[in-house]
Amino acid sequence: MSTPLLPHMATPQGRTVLPPEFDNCPIEAILVMIIEMLERLIVHNDNIPLNHSNLTRFHSRAVPGISVSDYVRRIVKYASIEKAVVLLLLIYVDRMCDLHKTFTISSLTSHRFLISALTAGSKAVSDIYCTNTHFAKVGGITLQELNLLEVEFCQMIHWRLACNHQLLQQYYVSLVRTSSRYIIS
Repeated sequence: MSTPLLPHMATPQGRTVLPPEFDNCPIEAILVMIIEMLERLIVHNDNIPLNHSNLTRFHSRAVPGISVSDYVRRIVKYASIEKAVVLLLLIYVDRMCDLHKTFTISSLTSHRFLISALTAGSKAVSDIYCTNTHFAKVGGITLQELNLLEVEFCQMIHWRLACNHQLLQQYYVSLVRTSSRYIIS
């Protein structure tokens, strides 16, 4: 009789076993998977030529000096972001790209998209969240710029900020299935 794998144990293939529900998954595992997904998107989308018609408020003049991984981790740590908000990033990327076919997550858009999405997402689903002044400091931008980005973000996704638990769970399962590091128990 085989022993069932416990959450966070490694399989013979070297993949870490995660719980079936995102509520029970360590935020670090969710962060790793989302960061890897964002990095894959960025590598792919950086090959798309930039022209005037696809410029948005989210475009930076130059690639920021902090990696996407370090930036997301910084915001999550210093703004006490909940795992549901981190998972919301995936839904927001899909909503943005569905509504705006020329929008891409790239080296030039990722950081500004992330700070605005995490700020708005925290307000949408968290009982306690930081002020925009705090988010701006953590994100390395001015309060005025964050306010403009947040309004632009909300308008671009038609103010569809919240989602139900079931949708977050579906995104979690899909995220784990696409991961080479993790598997659901």
